[in-house]
Amino acid sequence: MKFFKKTIYWLFAVGLLFYIMSAIYSRLPIITGYAAKNMCSCVFVADREAAMVEQEDLNFFLVQYAKVNVDEKRKTATATVLGLAKETAVFREGLGCTLITDDTNEEELRKSSLLLSKPTKSHLDTISWPVGNLLNSSLPKSIDSDKLNRAVQKAFDSPDKKTRAVVVVYKDKLVAEKYAEGFDENTPQLGWSMTKSIINALTGIMVKNGKLTLEGSVPIKEWSNDDRSFINLKNLLQMSSGLDWEENYNDISNATRMLYLEGDQYNYAIGNKLIGGIHPGEEWYYSSGTTNIISGLIKNQFPNTQAYWHFHYDSLFHKIGMYSAVMEPDPSGTFIGSSYCYATPRDWAKFGMLYLNDGVWMDERILPEGWVEFTKSPVNNSGKEYGAQFWLNAGSKLPDVPKDVYFCDGFQGQRVFIIPSHEMVVVRLGISNNMDFNEFLVEILDALK
Repeated sequence: MKFFKKTIYWLFAVGLLFYIMSAIYSRLPIITGYAAKNMCSCVFVADREAAMVEQEDLNFFLVQYAKVNVDEKRKTATATVLGLAKETAVFREGLGCTLITDDTNEEELRKSSLLLSKPTKSHLDTISWPVGNLLNSSLPKSIDSDKLNRAVQKAFDSPDKKTRAVVVVYKDKLVAEKYAEGFDENTPQLGWSMTKSIINALTGIMVKNGKLTLEGSVPIKEWSNDDRSFINLKNLLQMSSGLDWEENYNDISNATRMLYLEGDQYNYAIGNKLIGGIHPGEEWYYSSGTTNIISGLIKNQFPNTQAYWHFHYDSLFHKIGMYSAVMEPDPSGTFIGSSYCYATPRDWAKFGMLYLNDGVWMDERILPEGWVEFTKSPVNNSGKEYGAQFWLNAGSKLPDVPKDVYFCDGFQGQRVFIIPSHEMVVVRLGISNNMDFNEFLVEILDALK
């Protein structure tokens, strides 16, 4: 009997170990893909030291076991885990970093780049904010500078918060900013899912130009012969398409497969079917795949990839002075609108200002009339927490701040808060969500006399 119990015990232990090892092994491409892509972008886009990135950005969960080698000459980052998996990301000028997938020809990929014409930093340093970098040293009389500085400082007062930047804009003036050690106003930082809000703006411009429409079936031929033909652009923007999707970053899900295993993320996302019994527009649920479908739809309206790439900069980024912005594409050339846009904290603030000013920048209308109102209108069944690729406070998720607050929201606590009732934009960037954003905003707003 004792022998039998021991045998059962050891069989269970071996089975459990096998299960754990299998679960880890199947996730290795996700782990190495994450490590390679983020190291590549941090080094070659944000100009940060690889040792600092490894210690601060990749030192968590299973990702910490990835060994990443940076090749400065070839501008690549390659990640491995115990020699069992190997993923490489490649930097290209103007395009940031792209993760190489199994079906990607790296040498063909390297032939593409994006050459952009933009003013030099020395020139921008002579032009007043927000067009340039020259700041007015005087604050509006309605600001209590001591209170404001204390509120901003509090975002950095604990190592657990891991805040890297805070920028506060009031009545289009930059009234406060602070950066963690190793970062400054010139360091581009990843917005993660705040990139979805960038896609909102680009879609608005396409609608304004008559290239896309909110109503009517979206022009996707693969959907033309089934119930997905009822999905419209409004459904996609509001994440109420009804398409089957699992957004889980702790497992192998649609989201992690798309970001780290698929070379054509648009085609992967459009391959999902409708959830049984759900019709477009009925249910809201968060889906990064939906945003990359929109990104692909935008791409499909251009005659070639270069024209598509330039559109983002000519019609949006450079129009509003976001000269630091870098959108990163997948190997097929489609910008990963769900997740990958880098910009300096000041430039993220400029993006928020565009919405604060109803889509107008320096007297030029960038977004169509009514677009911002559409953007911040709550989606059915979202608890008044979501609009069109923006999050909302209409349902009092942040209970002590105005309900008119709406915001860009990214992984690890990236935020661009737009506060119309107080003519304010507040940016917080970092690598931890350990922030009480309700308290953070309350104390900043309290600095207004």
